[in-house]
Amino acid sequence: MKKALIISGNLVQDHEFIYPYYRLLEEGYNLDVCILEGKPVQGILGTAIPPNKEQTIKKIEEVKVNDYELLVIPGGVKAMEKVRQNLDIIKFISDFDKEKKIIACICSGAQLLISAKVVKGRKISGYYSMKDDLINAGAIYTDLPAVIDDNIITTAHYKDMGPWMKAVIEKINN
Repeated sequence: MKKALIISGNLVQDHEFIYPYYRLLEEGYNLDVCILEGKPVQGILGTAIPPNKEQTIKKIEEVKVNDYELLVIPGGVKAMEKVRQNLDIIKFISDFDKEKKIIACICSGAQLLISAKVVKGRKISGYYSMKDDLINAGAIYTDLPAVIDDNIITTAHYKDMGPWMKAVIEKINN
């Protein structure tokens, strides 16, 4: 069975969590959610995260890179500023990249890619205010609806979630 993991935290950008969440369920994925706080939280707009009450939330210590083929990192600057401080999460992202497994990242989720040191020399998109941070970390900032660089697929803004998730699904299925 196909397995994916979404890593996030309190005050995530609601759209950026919910759209990939349901899109992956629609594709038949067994989907796990790793929330920094280890319990249900709220999106910045007030949505319950995760949206399904029966969804089991895993802590980072409970997940293993080899259990997943896809990692999704939604944005929400208030969430990501805290999530990126968890060194176990950052190591998980780095290890996921070393295994060349697919990482789908949107908006300010790019902060986690920077902290995991996986952007150097790669075409990466992220929220516009992070352009300098990405460039300073060695990324080639690229603002397109879906930026694909090997196993990392990024986009800057939730307005491009359709093309972004289409690229993610196509990459997984090839």
